[in-house]
Amino acid sequence: MSHPSSIVRRVSKQIMVGNVPVGGNAPITVQSMTNTLTTDVAATVAQIKRLEAVGADMVRVSVPTMNAAEAFREIKALSNIPLIADIHFDYRIALKVAEYGVDCLRINPGNIGNERRIRSVVDCARDYNIPIRIGVNGGSLEADIQEKYGEPTAQALVDSALRHVDILDRLNFDQFKVSVKASDAQLAVESYQLLAKQINQPLHLGITEAGGLRSGSVKSAVGLGMLLSQGIGDTLRVSLAADPVEEIKVGFDILKSLRIRSRGINFIACPTCSRQEFDVIATVNALEERLEDIIMPMDVSIIGCVVNGPGEALISDLGITGGKNKSGFYEDGKRQRDRFDNNDVIDQLEAKIRARASRMDQNNIILKV
Repeated sequence: MSHPSSIVRRVSKQIMVGNVPVGGNAPITVQSMTNTLTTDVAATVAQIKRLEAVGADMVRVSVPTMNAAEAFREIKALSNIPLIADIHFDYRIALKVAEYGVDCLRINPGNIGNERRIRSVVDCARDYNIPIRIGVNGGSLEADIQEKYGEPTAQALVDSALRHVDILDRLNFDQFKVSVKASDAQLAVESYQLLAKQINQPLHLGITEAGGLRSGSVKSAVGLGMLLSQGIGDTLRVSLAADPVEEIKVGFDILKSLRIRSRGINFIACPTCSRQEFDVIATVNALEERLEDIIMPMDVSIIGCVVNGPGEALISDLGITGGKNKSGFYEDGKRQRDRFDNNDVIDQLEAKIRARASRMDQNNIILKV
């Protein structure tokens, strides 16, 4: 059931990344980054389409060489969602992909070069009406900032960001967002908190190089969750050493858990004990896999016994509560006459979920996704 978030968003300027708004009152967007060779156009486009299929609002593509820039031209022509070009070291690559229709340029202050080069990128972005992300990273700060602070600190990351915000301000360019990422979750949180007090540009959130699927998801959920719960953040990427598709799934799970943005099913399931009347774990695992195609938001409770089952079902869109031989079924918080055979819970509940999703679609339920 719908439980609107009580989080008050930080006020930020809105920019457009292609046709997707970022900042202001726009939904917090979820993005990922391809990990294919950009010069392999077919593989990169295929991965972008997989990311789009699971809800990615935009995708970042690394463009390390001029050959990659030429490939990007083809990739952009074959993609349906906004693409961000990730540029390091050679500012001329940014100028080239701008010609080819890139939707946003990510530049790294630590290696993009002097102010003259930044001015060239900004002038080009202005000409093509392309926003920029100032992407600060704790692992690649400018040499003078590293020397000043000795190690990455929140103030060091923010100093780097503000240095380049100042350059863009002096160039009268305001179509940009900023990130101050670190692999240490607490450092990233402190950096974003400090930056959020000093600028009103949209903020791109991320815990960089967070780790593998499990550890990286936990680290990202902790760090991003702290910031999002304070109203900080306008777009996010969960950085995992895993299939990029998982980054999108985890990103939406984080937003869903804070009731910020819903996409697909929110499963509420007990950890099980000897009181369970059907196999809860197998049921949840099977339904999560089977129902990945469902994008309509709904809460589904799967509880193995009557201790907490009825209470959870009362506040869920659909719910099942374990009973002897047959389990009780609830819809919209009301007990239904239908009872599920405990040996056939998965198929029966899947059918109910799909039927509800179909009705929502037919009734033109507006998705806040």
